[in-house]
Amino acid sequence: MTTAPSTPTDEVPKSATPAPSKNGWAPLRPLILRLHFYAGVLVAPFLLVAAVTGLLYAASFQAEKVVYEHELTVPAGETKLPISDQVAAAREAHPEGTVSAVRPSPEAGATTRVLLSGVPGVDEGHTLAVFVDPYTAKVRGSLEQYGSTGALPLRTWIDEFHRDLHLGESGRLYSELAASWLWVISAGGLVLWFSRRRALRKLRGTSGRRRTLALHGGVGAWAAAGFLFLSATGLTWSAYAGASIDELRTSLGQATPSVSASAGGEHAGHGSAAGQAGDAAHGVGLDKVLAAARAEGLGDPVEIVPPADATSAYVVKQVQRSWPEKQDSVAVDPGSGEVTDVLRFADYPVLAKLTRWGIDLHTGVLFGLANQIALMLLALSLILLIVWGYRMWWQRGRGSAFGRPIPRGAWQQVPPQILVPLLAGLAVLGYFLPLFGIPLAAFLAVDVLLGEIAYRRGRRSYGSGTAAR
Repeated sequence: MTTAPSTPTDEVPKSATPAPSKNGWAPLRPLILRLHFYAGVLVAPFLLVAAVTGLLYAASFQAEKVVYEHELTVPAGETKLPISDQVAAAREAHPEGTVSAVRPSPEAGATTRVLLSGVPGVDEGHTLAVFVDPYTAKVRGSLEQYGSTGALPLRTWIDEFHRDLHLGESGRLYSELAASWLWVISAGGLVLWFSRRRALRKLRGTSGRRRTLALHGGVGAWAAAGFLFLSATGLTWSAYAGASIDELRTSLGQATPSVSASAGGEHAGHGSAAGQAGDAAHGVGLDKVLAAARAEGLGDPVEIVPPADATSAYVVKQVQRSWPEKQDSVAVDPGSGEVTDVLRFADYPVLAKLTRWGIDLHTGVLFGLANQIALMLLALSLILLIVWGYRMWWQRGRGSAFGRPIPRGAWQQVPPQILVPLLAGLAVLGYFLPLFGIPLAAFLAVDVLLGEIAYRRGRRSYGSGTAAR
């Protein structure tokens, strides 16, 4: 941890520590201020990377439409060809791999995507998307695709940079660290702003550190709700905290359900078509499967997943993540073409719905362009807050290499009836959010150690001065 050289005002001598106050807020404010200061200084670099990459990701949706316009769009025709013909054209152009899913053209002028898995040269967990003109069955091109939102190479690269810096699982620690502390810094800053909002209003029009403080506090207060939301939703699919959240949801019966893909029935695995299990042409074929899903009310956009084996059914699911969300899904027996299971998004548990909405709002797809603009403004606000925060630190030191730290000893002023529950709450949070708990414990240990060193140095200096006199 980086700190400035100690000054007479940087430490609270043990002998001069004020007695605990009976007022609940007064002793807590210095403690929150110190936590906000150090968390901001130390975690800000991670937040800055997350903000910059998040800004780029929010803009990548519109950039993707421009960069891949040839693959994504075609001149609108009058009649779309059968899905089976479109898939056959894609397979003729790309016989490698297997068909893992098909996304029929969702609207006039949009191409059909045939997704192939197991293609040489395509990253694990990704698919090769073959784009087919639904009116002519002409292949428009192929691109690597990732994720349920159908991210193409540009957005995929930015997404992975935002998530793990292209470092794999170990790189995800940076984004989880940022998400684990963003809510702490935001909530602390919001509390401090409300406690001094009248004073901060008087700082408008001033210059120097006071003006920076006014800008930092004002923008931070307006953006705090957005930061709290980004932190909470970001943690839902993080490596460690996300696992804890999933376990909690499962224990409460709030896990995200899935349609049963078991074909069942006496005709299971005995389709009329020549295709084999796992092939898009297996059983009654894609066109009858899609017709059965349409009869159940599944409108565009949809994704058709072929049976995994001879005992599995086709699964047709809606993939619209914009409002209103379309997430219904059905299973269709490949032998009879009958629907064997239906799952409606309306029947999802409450927490499963909230998780879905939260993730889609976080990733900028729930409200389309307006959602993406809001995310870009939040990212820009966070960047400005970090710059202003470091500027205040520098101004606090009056231009020295490092700004002066907030004085130590604030925790000693907190009454035990407040301090003990506070520490217990932090311990519980630290258990479920390890990248909050571990850095906090390390900070406290280093802070106590540095405080002890400074205290002993002060005693030695005092003793030397007394001896000299």
